[in-house]
Amino acid sequence: MTTIHKDTHIGSVTLKVRDLEKLVLYYTETIGLKILSRTSSKAVLTADGSTPLLLLEGNADLEQRPVRSAGLYHLALLVPTRKDLANVLQHFITSETRMAGASNHLFSEALYLQDPENNGIEIYRDVNREDWVRDAEGKLPAASEPLDVHGLLAEAETKPWDGLPEKTIMGHVHLNVVNIPEAEHFYVNVLGFEEQTRMAHHALFISAGGYHHHIAMNIWNGPNAIPAPKEATGLLSYEIILPDADEVEKMKQKLLKNDISFSYQDEQISVTDPAGNGIIIKHIKS
Repeated sequence: MTTIHKDTHIGSVTLKVRDLEKLVLYYTETIGLKILSRTSSKAVLTADGSTPLLLLEGNADLEQRPVRSAGLYHLALLVPTRKDLANVLQHFITSETRMAGASNHLFSEALYLQDPENNGIEIYRDVNREDWVRDAEGKLPAASEPLDVHGLLAEAETKPWDGLPEKTIMGHVHLNVVNIPEAEHFYVNVLGFEEQTRMAHHALFISAGGYHHHIAMNIWNGPNAIPAPKEATGLLSYEIILPDADEVEKMKQKLLKNDISFSYQDEQISVTDPAGNGIIIKHIKS
């Protein structure tokens, strides 16, 4: 097994939505992204005005994603600093935004929400990597402690909310899968991501370069969940960004060696994981 390149990261996430107008409004006014481009059926959202982070593809004929199915558990927007996260939380309080939770994971602090079509969202900031505490095997704990809300809000600025900071990125994705061993084989043994945290038999957190996780997977929708439905709302695909064309070619050879079906065009791989979650593997061209 060849480990994936340490500089691999997550790119944009594409969601299939029924009510494009409502979702654009939510992700701009509530979450704080900006419109990069917009048509009658698609919107591309950004934080810095040039880098796509979230793509929304509208189709009013989609069915609502079944509860007991694979798909997106949440997309995770990473803000640069604790002050930035404090500003987001202050905005949510001021705007009376309903939140799904808030946690201290020891390696990060996170806020959780659901969008109007029940797609999960995490907005988080990382603790300095040198302060992450690993066990004797080098793994990170599966910690979910209460967030120090008062301490966080003490760092918030008093200026009016003007959206997510420009350096916000898509830090990770968390997926619902059908089977952990099957997903682990694909993501770890084939693609080359490395295990960072494991929660018994029901969740696995993996990454490149020792990050706490670029991809998480769980079976919390049930071990008998159906694969991600194609004609339903939710995740269409997410991007895995490799540093250069050589790394994309290496990934292509891994998939061929393991007899995994994919399409390849313009130095870009399109593939689905064993649960039916779509993935685009590419590099950023200069």
